[in-house]
Amino acid sequence: LHCALNMETVEMNSISLKRPHSEDDVANADEIKRQKFSEKSKMGNDSGQSIETVTEQPDKPLLEVTKNEIIPNEESEEQEDEELEDSDEDGDPESFADMMKHGLTESDVGITKFVSSHKGFSGILKERYSDFVVHEIGKDGRVSHLDDFSVPVDDEDPSEETFTVLSEDDKQRLEELQLLKNKETSVAIEVIEDTKEKRTVIHQAVKSLFPGLETKTEDRDGKKYIIAYHAAGKKALANPRKHSWPKSRGSYCHFVLYKENKDTMDAINVLSKFLRVKPNIFSYMGTKDKRAITVQEIAVLRITAQRLAHLNKCLMNFKLGNFSYKNHPLKLGELQGNHFTVVLRNITGTDAQIEQAMHSLREIGFINYYGMQRFGTTAVPTYQIGRAILQNNWNEVMDLILKPRPGAEKGYLVKCREEWAKTKDPAAALKKLPVKRCVEGQLLRGLLKYGMKNIISAFGIIPRNNRLMYIHSYQSYVWNNMVSKRIEEYGLRAVPGDLTLKGATAVHIEEGDVDNYTIHDVVMPLPGFDVIYPKHKIGEAYKEMLVADNLDINNMRHRIRDYSLSGAYRKIIIRPQNVSWEVVAYDDPKIPLFTTDLDKLEGKPLPVLPTDGKFRALKMEFSLPPSTYATMAIREVLKMDTSIKNQTQLNTTWLR
Repeated sequence: LHCALNMETVEMNSISLKRPHSEDDVANADEIKRQKFSEKSKMGNDSGQSIETVTEQPDKPLLEVTKNEIIPNEESEEQEDEELEDSDEDGDPESFADMMKHGLTESDVGITKFVSSHKGFSGILKERYSDFVVHEIGKDGRVSHLDDFSVPVDDEDPSEETFTVLSEDDKQRLEELQLLKNKETSVAIEVIEDTKEKRTVIHQAVKSLFPGLETKTEDRDGKKYIIAYHAAGKKALANPRKHSWPKSRGSYCHFVLYKENKDTMDAINVLSKFLRVKPNIFSYMGTKDKRAITVQEIAVLRITAQRLAHLNKCLMNFKLGNFSYKNHPLKLGELQGNHFTVVLRNITGTDAQIEQAMHSLREIGFINYYGMQRFGTTAVPTYQIGRAILQNNWNEVMDLILKPRPGAEKGYLVKCREEWAKTKDPAAALKKLPVKRCVEGQLLRGLLKYGMKNIISAFGIIPRNNRLMYIHSYQSYVWNNMVSKRIEEYGLRAVPGDLTLKGATAVHIEEGDVDNYTIHDVVMPLPGFDVIYPKHKIGEAYKEMLVADNLDINNMRHRIRDYSLSGAYRKIIIRPQNVSWEVVAYDDPKIPLFTTDLDKLEGKPLPVLPTDGKFRALKMEFSLPPSTYATMAIREVLKMDTSIKNQTQLNTTWLR
């Protein structure tokens, strides 16, 4: 292994990325044309990008930046925002490729090196979102699977009739009362076929389906009515009634969420709407990709497994199961990582190339670069905005977010930017935006509220995680560039002056000690006020890079505390665990090449594959720790640029 590690690193730009033409290619072109190129702005979280998937950031929830910097989780937004987002049509491949010419490539963000010596080959990732499956690995090392729909038996659960006793009209009126949407202070429900049992079921139904409402029975004109009213004003909605929950039962219902083609926050927002609760009563260990099938654990406060199981009847693209009650929520980052099952279709590599590539991935690993998702997809990368924040250059921050930019964007955003460039009038620019929850809309609202002289407060309207995403993106940009420089300079071995972790503390590797370490022990810092730097040339390179960006590496504290960077350490090479692979032949690009948890629960048979199909696919599995990008592992196997810009141009070149 040691001699393998000292092999020469391969420059990315020496790889030819053009796909070879063949009769099979042409025969398959019609099928490939149907690929959704604009969705492949996330061929990889939710969890979606151009083969981009991320395993969570424990300390920094990574919010995906899609083509128009949409934020998936603004609780208060209107339904039409969602409809507008969902109705966005996929453009035809040629025009999307032309638009993406302005996007980033890997070398723009410092991703330039490979560790293996095999010859690269091409393949399509996420031709179908079901070609990318992510199973969360919990802190106990257990892989999450959906394999049980049964509900824990509980004498306290209401009867099944609870879910059917209220009419749709009753439910509508109760929801409006619960959410204080009108001036009514109570809702009266007439009890038809009055019996004590029937009244009990209605009482139970109102209280369990509409947390925060209380009920009482009243006689009116000789008829019995159940009157629903607010128990404790607005606070009741956030805190489902404590007294209705049995003491013996854990306060949190934990369950496995299986989802297809939806990111985690979107899924939670949908569950919240159906359950009529606020999204903040849900907790999870990490967000997962959109353009994938993902399986993860979720916890929710004081919602019964019975109510959750009922959602399986009415939800598309989700399934909930493996229910249990526990006394604790889940915490972001409390996971060991994720297990990936990935299919790369239409591969061109020989069996020998594939064997060499996969052995290298298993034995050596891949460079732990931050993937393209980290940097946005438009002509204005997120790291540039992060750099302007750190420089305290607020006019530049405003300008970068709002100015017109070339490339792939929705029409209304283009109009909004043009209006801003012309008038610098936030109100006029806002009028062009039907969707107000994007970063641009939030900043314009802030400028309207605080005025053009107070950009800091205006920018502060954007949710904190999204603001921090920009500066974390800059840190990632510096880290990627420095790691490429480190590997260029010293290759794949530990050298004196490198950093390694002893517990949580970074220490320098000394000359006499260097033989005790390999490249797998080496870490490099994300710049900040609480880290140390390598003692060799790369330590100086960090300083030089920051000086060129008008930043002082010795003063990473910002006058606004939120934007002070403490820094962190990150391993430069990751060796995936549990690596396995096989090459399969297939004829039909639509046929799934493995069975999912849901297929198994529904008893679907394994797909029958031909022994000598027209196409070949590489099916691979591997586990990664948190905060590492599956796409960077796949990049090492294929030796291909994973940026949307490159993927789109490759695919469209291939079609011509």
